[in-house]
Amino acid sequence: MTEAMVSPLCCVPRRAPTTVAPSGPLSLKSAKQHAGQPDMSIPGVPIPGGEALIGTDRPELPVDGEAPLRTQRLEPFRMDAAAVTNDRFQAFVADTGYVTEAERLGDSFVFVKLLPADAGPSRAVAEAPWWRIVEGACWHAPLGPGSATACRPDHPVVHVTWHDATAFAGWAGGRLPSEAEWEHAARGGLGDVRFPWGDEEPNDTDFFPCNIWQGRFPDENLALDGHLATAPAASFSPNGYGLYNMVGNVWEYTAQPFKVKSLKKSVRRAHAGKAGFKLSKGGSFLCHASYCYRYRIAARTGTSPDSSTSHQGFRLVYDPAPAGQGAVQ
Repeated sequence: MTEAMVSPLCCVPRRAPTTVAPSGPLSLKSAKQHAGQPDMSIPGVPIPGGEALIGTDRPELPVDGEAPLRTQRLEPFRMDAAAVTNDRFQAFVADTGYVTEAERLGDSFVFVKLLPADAGPSRAVAEAPWWRIVEGACWHAPLGPGSATACRPDHPVVHVTWHDATAFAGWAGGRLPSEAEWEHAARGGLGDVRFPWGDEEPNDTDFFPCNIWQGRFPDENLALDGHLATAPAASFSPNGYGLYNMVGNVWEYTAQPFKVKSLKKSVRRAHAGKAGFKLSKGGSFLCHASYCYRYRIAARTGTSPDSSTSHQGFRLVYDPAPAGQGAVQ
């Protein structure tokens, strides 16, 4: 059983450093060498280029580096309309024989309220006891051995690490987005807004535009949005660019490191030990304003690249094909 650590400011647990690396994941290079490719036409939906907005001048969690609001020039690109699903990840595994890090390491992090009453023994994460280290939990058995029926084909794949997502991207002909690309796409053409649909706040009574927690975290999830855990990847209303679940449902990896530029000692202490972490965006079904108000576009968190959980997924972006060439396959 692997050990775990978690920052009290972060809702994403991590594996403890190990001096013995697991057998290496299928590399990006070797993944590309497999002949099979996903059967798709032009992947993703078009996202226009232009001056992208990043961050906010109304930070809720300044310690995470949400501020200030700034701009970056982007070229047009394409993005998956929804997070990568179990069905799509299964096609990747079937074609390449890829084995995820959770499968090789033998366990993954599962939110305790998802475990059935007859679940086997698991170890709680001391700083966040709602996370359990479950032996045998992985993308195709999300609650541990015998839970394959909980792996729904149209739901986002979870229990994948940043390394796993990068390997999938190499096979699929895409890449993980930058923070600027992710935020630009999430805003859906609305400009400086807090959420993909605008500025109206989700609540626990009558407005449920995304899959987040309702009730008292972590004891009671009222599931008023219809979901105790993940929702189908293409659920709820899409944003102005046709993208589903850009906030809530599952955290999404980006390509870049998690960095917070600050000279404050309190900020440096909050993020101590996060060297090598990768930036994730969007929040998840476990977020609530009273605990983890990170289902906002500008919100951000750091994720250890070898950690996997029941609320972490990803989607890809694709660069335009050069003039005269076909679409990315």
